[in-house]
Amino acid sequence: MANPFVHVELNTTDVDKAKKFYGQLFDWQLEDVEMGPGGPPGLLARKGRYTMIKPGTGNGGGMLKQTVPGAPSSWLAYVAVDDVAASTQKAKSLGAKIMLDVTEVPGAGWMSIIIDPTGAALGLWKPKAV
Repeated sequence: MANPFVHVELNTTDVDKAKKFYGQLFDWQLEDVEMGPGGPPGLLARKGRYTMIKPGTGNGGGMLKQTVPGAPSSWLAYVAVDDVAASTQKAKSLGAKIMLDVTEVPGAGWMSIIIDPTGAALGLWKPKAV
């Protein structure tokens, strides 16, 4: 697949409750880290806790506190792209709204978040070369 899903992120109204539920349901390893420069993908302008999801096999993800007032908990998938800026602009030309424009995640890569013409959110992700 040219553009696989590479990360999933839960924006939740209750991180502790979500950790307990998903940890017991799937036996995932969950690791809290601090958000900020050099941290994991997500809306890194915020400070605070980010919980890394380590399933053992397959793609990992994370959990963080939902910051949109009144918004429900929701999952956000990220798709790998070769060029976040070009893919973001292409999505815009096809009718997407840009929720978060191209943002560098120091030490990790670049991301953006789009809303497709049907209203679904999707993250675009390009990791830094190792």
